[in-house]
Amino acid sequence: MSVTSRMNRLFAADGKCFDVAIDHGFFNEYSFLSGIENMQQAVATIVEANPDAIQLSAGQARLLQSLPGKQKPSLVLRSDIANVYGPTLPKHLFSQLIHNPVEQAVQLDAACIVVNVFLLPNQPELYHQCIENVCRLKPDCEKYGMPLMVEPLVMMPNEKGGAYMVDGDIRKIVPLVRQAVELGADIIKADPCDPIEEYGQVIEAAGGIPVLPRGGGRASDDVILARTHALIQLGASGIVYGRNVVQHPNPKRMTEAFMAIVHNGASVEEALSILNGGSE
Repeated sequence: MSVTSRMNRLFAADGKCFDVAIDHGFFNEYSFLSGIENMQQAVATIVEANPDAIQLSAGQARLLQSLPGKQKPSLVLRSDIANVYGPTLPKHLFSQLIHNPVEQAVQLDAACIVVNVFLLPNQPELYHQCIENVCRLKPDCEKYGMPLMVEPLVMMPNEKGGAYMVDGDIRKIVPLVRQAVELGADIIKADPCDPIEEYGQVIEAAGGIPVLPRGGGRASDDVILARTHALIQLGASGIVYGRNVVQHPNPKRMTEAFMAIVHNGASVEEALSILNGGSE
């Protein structure tokens, strides 16, 4: 199978993709389990809402891939495990690939594999390890026809913003995105920037490679829907959201609202109507 054929499973005919990330339990952080305490239920709820893809670890991919029928989201497989998400960074930081990640992705019938590139303040060794991970993955991805999603993450100091907080500085995001493209990314999962109106620079840096902004921490409904609408208008090829879906009181309707923005060009008001039940 070629990269193109798997990309066609991931992206709809309009060239857009909504990937719901439910791989947070992989990272040994208690707060990340909110909304996904029962993974079987969480996956079933999101499958019913029918996004384009669901992002899972190798240990949980069976919850998606064991479901009967062909009308279900594609699998995006998380390939790396890291310990950088707690409120206090440990003495030894790592971002380690699972063993034979691309072969595991093929065996699990994944449509894509995803890997992080962390840019944390004063942590050059971690950044170097992430670059090594991408360089190791790329040849195997080419060999097996597996699309490579690279996730460049520019994070704030943990003591300043808490764990896993987006820095938002366009001057840091753009070069890291460009580096990921230069390393051979087929898809970019990138931070949003502040102000969001500058995100066109990220799209330009990707040079035609599809860019899927990540959602980051939980935001209010109107804020995250407005941000999503703006990102799509600025040229994003979709989104990869996790906590803003699974931690929402109604993950199914929230998924449907995001899908309407991504694929149907829905306005923020129309998306809010879907979220609040106006589509029924």
